[in-house]
Amino acid sequence: MSETMKYRLLFVIAVVLAIVYLFPLYWMYLNSLKTTSDMFATPPTFHTSNPQWQVYGDVWLGLNIGRYIWNSVVIATGTVALVTILGTGLAYVLARYRNIWIDIGLFLVLMLQVLPASLMITPIFVGFSQIGVLGFPRFAVILATAAKTMPFFVVLVRATFMSVPQELEEAALVDGNSRVGAFFNIVLPLARNGILVAAILIFMQAFGEFVYSKSMIQNIELQPSSVGLYSFIGPNTSEWNKIMAFAAMYVTPILAVFVLLQRRIVSGLTSGALK
Repeated sequence: MSETMKYRLLFVIAVVLAIVYLFPLYWMYLNSLKTTSDMFATPPTFHTSNPQWQVYGDVWLGLNIGRYIWNSVVIATGTVALVTILGTGLAYVLARYRNIWIDIGLFLVLMLQVLPASLMITPIFVGFSQIGVLGFPRFAVILATAAKTMPFFVVLVRATFMSVPQELEEAALVDGNSRVGAFFNIVLPLARNGILVAAILIFMQAFGEFVYSKSMIQNIELQPSSVGLYSFIGPNTSEWNKIMAFAAMYVTPILAVFVLLQRRIVSGLTSGALK
C-alpha cells in the first residue's frame, strides 16, 4: 500500500470516529429543538423543520439553570485552585528527586487514580461526617473532588517538569538563587503551559462531577448542574425535549472551552513526551 493510500485510509478512519463521537452531541441538540411527538416519531428524523427555540428560554427560567451552572463553576474553580496549589509542588518533587520512597509515593498516587468515585464516596462521607465538614457541603465536594483528581494532575505536571532541563536550575543556584527562588523564577514559568492544561482538564472533570455532589449536597440551592439534570429525570418523564435543552445548556460552556483551547491542550499534553 502506498503512503498516499495509507494517509487516505487513516483520514477516512478519523472521519468515521469523529462522526461516531459527535453524533450523540448532534442528537442532543437536535432533540432539544423537536416537539415531543417528533422525538418519538417512527422512523426517527435526523432534522427538524420546525425548531422549538423557545424551549431554551422556558427551561432556563423555569428550572433556574443559571443557579445550577454557577454552583458547578464554584465547585470546579475551588477544585482547580486546591489541586493546582498542592499538586504543583508534589509533581515537582516527584520529577526532581528520585529514590525508592519517591517511587513508592508515585505508585500510591497512581493507585488513587484507579479508584472510582463510587468506591471512595463511603469512607469519605463517613470521615467528613465525623470531622464536621459536611456542614459545608460545597467545600466537602471540593475536597473530595480534589482528592480524586489530584493523581491525574500530578502525573501530567510531573511530565512537564521533567521536560524542563535541570541544568537551568543548577545555573540559577550558582547565580545565588535558592532552591525555592529557582523554582519560582526558572522552572515554574517554563512549565506554566503544562500546568495550565492540566488545570483546564481538572476543571472539566470537576464541572461534571456527580457522585460526590449527589451524596453530600442536599440543599437544592447548592446543587450543581449534574445533580439538577438528574433530579429533572423521573420515572414518568415526558418532556424529553426540555431535558435535552437542559443538557445542552449544561454541556455547551465546557465544550466551548475545550474547542477554543484544544491546541493548547494538545501541546500541553505532549510537552513532556520528549526531553
